[in-house]
Amino acid sequence: MIRITNFKSCILLLAVLFTFSFQSLAQPDGAQIFKANCTACHMIGGGRLVGPDLQGITEKRTKDWLKKWINSSSELIASGDADAIAIFEEYNKSVMTNFYFSDEDSEALYTYLQSPPIEEVAVLGVNEIIAEEGMKDSTTMMIFALVLLTLVFVLTSVKNSLKESLGQKTETVSETLIVQKNLFFSKIINKLFVGFFIAIIVLKFAFDAMMGVGVTTNYQPEQPIAFSHKIHAGDNGIDCNYCHTSARTSKHSSIPSANVCMNCHANIVSGTTTGTAEIQKIYDAIGYDPDSRTYIPGYEQKPIEWVRIHNLPDLAYFNHSQHVNVGQLECKECHGAIEEMDVVKQSSDLTMGWCIECHRETEVKMEGNDYYTKMHEKMKEKYAGEKITVDKMGGLECGKCHY
Repeated sequence: MIRITNFKSCILLLAVLFTFSFQSLAQPDGAQIFKANCTACHMIGGGRLVGPDLQGITEKRTKDWLKKWINSSSELIASGDADAIAIFEEYNKSVMTNFYFSDEDSEALYTYLQSPPIEEVAVLGVNEIIAEEGMKDSTTMMIFALVLLTLVFVLTSVKNSLKESLGQKTETVSETLIVQKNLFFSKIINKLFVGFFIAIIVLKFAFDAMMGVGVTTNYQPEQPIAFSHKIHAGDNGIDCNYCHTSARTSKHSSIPSANVCMNCHANIVSGTTTGTAEIQKIYDAIGYDPDSRTYIPGYEQKPIEWVRIHNLPDLAYFNHSQHVNVGQLECKECHGAIEEMDVVKQSSDLTMGWCIECHRETEVKMEGNDYYTKMHEKMKEKYAGEKITVDKMGGLECGKCHY
């Protein structure tokens, strides 16, 4: 059996372990801060997403400037900072979320951005972050277990030293553990305490798992036709509303019918990357002969079974036209840089917290919304000199979304 007899060595080892464990727990984790707050809009080395690629950002901007921008980009823009205004204009005046990190968290995030790991070229989803947090929790528990085990060794060593000086029989660590276990569990209150502690751990892991239910960030299913938004919306500059015709006028943004595709592909019979194979699937669905350039009489049409990507739960009310037409939001503010995606994926969380944060930060667009002129005048009077965000006009009322 293992026995520690050098008391000074035990104390030194215990001190080192305590120092390591508490430093590990107290020190902010820059990677975790980035993944929890930044990955919905930014990548590192993977190109532009909703916001710019952050590869090499610490070389382009000073630490002080980055801290001001992350804490409140709107305040930095209002101060007249030329770089902040230029970024604001470049990204269609989209307002970045204010974070107001502590000095320690800001320093940790800056250090992480200086030398991020190579694997951060892809955005991590919420489920991956939860898994990583679970691993971190497990590591923390292992450290505490190691510290407690070391403490047992130290106390056993001290106890044996005293017994040896008195000429009594010494004990091994395992014997000490058995004796202490029996003494500990002989009391009902201790049993209840252990049961309560185990229940807390189980509930913590259950809560983390449940928080990931229904969150499908980075969901990127294969579609029945290899339609590339990068080619159509990016390279060819087709406006989103040409295909999704009801985005500005209806609660839902409709899926384009094959007839909309045929507005172009009655004449464009070959794709730039897929040739004729994928376009032929449109013809097969609608009944079109590309050789004779005619529709086949009596053809039994077969709807294209597109796989839905962005989906809110039934308990949430969302009006697409209210956000796109009245709120004047750009498609990419919710859907990400669609014009850069060959295969569309869910870029944002689309959770309640994500929506609430947007309502708290997004300024009400008053210009050109004549229908709301009277309401806007009242709001300007009520919030004179303040930034009028969506939450000030009822954007956080439960009934607005959960009717």
